[in-house]
Amino acid sequence: MSEAQIKGGVAEAQVHDSQVKHVSGLATYVDDIAEPRGTAHIYVAGSTVAHGKLLGLDLEKVKAAPEVLCVLTADDVSGPNDVSVLHTGDDFVFVQDDIPFHGAALFAVVAETFDGARRAAKLAEVRVEELRPILSVNEAMAAQSFVEPPHTQARGDVEAALKEAPKRIKGRLTVGGQDHFYLEGQVSLAVPGEDGDVTLHCSTQHPSEIQKNVALVLGLPSNAVTVEVRRMGGGFGGKESQATQWAAIAALAARKLGRPAKLRLERDDDMVLTGKRHPFEIAYDVGFTGAGDITALDIDYMADCGCSSDLSGAIVDRALFHADNGYFIAHMRATGYRCRTNKVSNTAFRGFGGPQGMMGIEQVIEEVARACGMDPFEVRLQNLYGGDGRNVTHYGMTVEDNVLPELMPDLARSSDYTVRRQAIDAFNAVNTILKKGLSLTPVKFGISFTTTFLNQAGALIHIYADGSVHLNHGGTEMGQGLFTKVAQVVAEELKIDLARIKISATHTGKVPNTSATAASSGADMNGMAAQAAARSLKERLIRFAAERFQVEVHEVDHVANGFKVGGETLSFEELVGQAYLARVQLSATGFYKTPKIHYDREKAKGRPFYYFAYGAAVSEVVIDTLTGESKVTRVDILHDVGKSLNPAMDLGQIEGGFVQGMGWLTSEELWWNDKGRLMTHAPSTYKIPTAGDRPEAFNLQLWDGRNVEETIHRSKAVGEPPLMLAMSVYFAIADAISSLNPDAGMPCLRTPATPEAILEAVEQVRGRG
Repeated sequence: MSEAQIKGGVAEAQVHDSQVKHVSGLATYVDDIAEPRGTAHIYVAGSTVAHGKLLGLDLEKVKAAPEVLCVLTADDVSGPNDVSVLHTGDDFVFVQDDIPFHGAALFAVVAETFDGARRAAKLAEVRVEELRPILSVNEAMAAQSFVEPPHTQARGDVEAALKEAPKRIKGRLTVGGQDHFYLEGQVSLAVPGEDGDVTLHCSTQHPSEIQKNVALVLGLPSNAVTVEVRRMGGGFGGKESQATQWAAIAALAARKLGRPAKLRLERDDDMVLTGKRHPFEIAYDVGFTGAGDITALDIDYMADCGCSSDLSGAIVDRALFHADNGYFIAHMRATGYRCRTNKVSNTAFRGFGGPQGMMGIEQVIEEVARACGMDPFEVRLQNLYGGDGRNVTHYGMTVEDNVLPELMPDLARSSDYTVRRQAIDAFNAVNTILKKGLSLTPVKFGISFTTTFLNQAGALIHIYADGSVHLNHGGTEMGQGLFTKVAQVVAEELKIDLARIKISATHTGKVPNTSATAASSGADMNGMAAQAAARSLKERLIRFAAERFQVEVHEVDHVANGFKVGGETLSFEELVGQAYLARVQLSATGFYKTPKIHYDREKAKGRPFYYFAYGAAVSEVVIDTLTGESKVTRVDILHDVGKSLNPAMDLGQIEGGFVQGMGWLTSEELWWNDKGRLMTHAPSTYKIPTAGDRPEAFNLQLWDGRNVEETIHRSKAVGEPPLMLAMSVYFAIADAISSLNPDAGMPCLRTPATPEAILEAVEQVRGRG
């Protein structure tokens, strides 16, 4: 007979721990928590100008309005009026003098009901001196308006190599931003406690940052603020740093009134008041041979950071880290400009600058291919990392795990790329209105926080006397399945069924000083920390069993849901019960810090990533040249997740990430008017992909490989990399447009490639004669 196996261990396709709750409406989010008696509700009133000076604020009528309990302004902030990530002072709780963007928080009304607070806010008398705003990257560059100084990563002699290149092209690409559009908006419930303490139930990816920054705003030590997060209804980076302001306002209200207070942004307000994916202008100068070999590249990334730093320093750095994607370029210079504009401060979004970085180099590949009369797929293959002297990036990291030279041809074969390429060319030759396009693009995405100290995680595990297990760690659950994966790791280590493990809310009082669940590192770091804690408990139980039955440690056989020792078989709960009676500690912590990583930003050299995740996608589209409409008809994906912890979860992340990336590049258009007011702030005007936009043929496969680094069970991160696979959709649309005039070069197609943008590019290509 074969040995019994546990149910729910690593590599099994387990369902999400909250799957049934999600679809039945039983999952508890912050706004579902039963409100404590006396809970007050908060409405945040914002500026009606994008740039100006606050001259006066008369709130007497607001305070006198029905249901109003108090009004909060900058004067009510006990500590610094600052919720910025790095305490730079440019992200405030409330405006004091300078108004940096339309919607910036001027004051908050706290009332018995939300409607009462909102009605009262309209009674405020605000005096403002309106100033001319900076609303675009080009305006910011002209004014030298930056949130941080420019930064460059480079190697080789770029100028000389460009001059010597047989061919040379200069170009520019406009890449739009993207709203997170999480289903659950920003929300915090603050409950006051003894001694001025506050407990926050908050929708955040970074509980420890909420704890630290709210404590500072309140003028308290961190131990006076406790943050708990059971789950979020989506995050995508939008709740990494930008949940802090709303949590701080809720905490201020709770402290001032001595009663619970809730702040929940409505959808329109959420979209106006919170940052987006950074829009970029990308300018490039590329040198290459007639055979399509890139010899030199000078590329500038100009990011619209909005009105403050937020996380823009690291985001633009990551764009530079991914300016090569999977390609070796001997002479390369990538420069990042962090432009300050009078828009809401842009922030983290799935990919964290990596997608914009990759869009630049993939645009370059397409330019080179057209100039050489080659298939872009061929140009991509011959410029990949690999071979003697071709494995070091422009920032000095050796690429040791490259699978793209094998993965991309495999995908080309399995997707019938060559046959379909010929069929599409034949279709376009006889159809004048509908045009098809095809593109295969790769992804090489670095995994780790590029701020080295953030690469740490902790976990706490209790085994109760009845053999049930309580698991807690610093990661947060936003629908991606992290809690399930980490529980599977613990089940595997303790050799118990997954059903024995109780998953618990992230809690700053249990695991302290945690990093954000971001940078695709959640399972990597928290899985390792939880494994370390579980291993400590396992070894403790084995030592106890050896002492109890007077055998050597190696004679204790740890089997599924139990132990064999001294001729006896004990269930897991039996040995645990005996250990408890023998006063064996049944609680353990675990800690993990990512090895090998280091980066010297002044020199722009080092190893910022532990490893790379790889993938590739083939997308086929059809466009209507009369209306500009486009449709993705087929997608084939081959993606590298190492040894998958949970194939079902990973496939879901790949599909979801791809569709979100497709929305970023095709339909999700952010539009501000000339006064700096965001006009696309609701589903009626901001279009995310729907079920109908999912490709009819959607073929996903996991690459059969393992991580060369010692990650948790040799798996790889999967949260962010799949989003960038959607670049293939954009370049397939560009391919379809190019068929109108194959000799016209790369179309000037901005993103998102909306029908309007496609029509503009169609007319431009036709006009090149």
